[in-house]
Amino acid sequence: MATAETVKFLVNGVEREVRAEPSTPLLYILRNDLGLKGTRFGCGEGQCGACTVLMDGKPLQSCDVPLWSVAGHAITTVEGLSRDGAPHPIQQAFLDEQAAQCGYCINGIMMSAVALLERSPDPGDAEIAAALDRNLCRCGTHVRILRAIARAARVLREGGKS
Repeated sequence: MATAETVKFLVNGVEREVRAEPSTPLLYILRNDLGLKGTRFGCGEGQCGACTVLMDGKPLQSCDVPLWSVAGHAITTVEGLSRDGAPHPIQQAFLDEQAAQCGYCINGIMMSAVALLERSPDPGDAEIAAALDRNLCRCGTHVRILRAIARAARVLREGGKS
């Protein structure tokens, strides 16, 4: 049986210290210990993308990432996207384009999209689709999701205001 250890890492810009078994999935720490419910449990195997967060700006599925591996890293969840109470351009674009239906997968999709737009400010449809390859969505709003990401890219290139 593993013993609890203390792990320090940044979550949404705030240094956090968590005491748990090192093998505990990051998803459980975010939801249960830190109260960040925007990161969803989907498959539990890193296959659906509902639990996607950013670690040092790169998307990863938090359900199969052990706590020990995030020590010293910066984690961003969907709650960490907004600034001063204003939604991030990706969040606003998803609202404006009505890109969410059930909403379960959308937070993970938005996190993948934010990572994409950080590395590629003007992605084409194929690049957007490739960036979302690890995110499953059964809602049928795929065209709206693509439109929302393209809209957010345009807003970010124009200075961040929608």
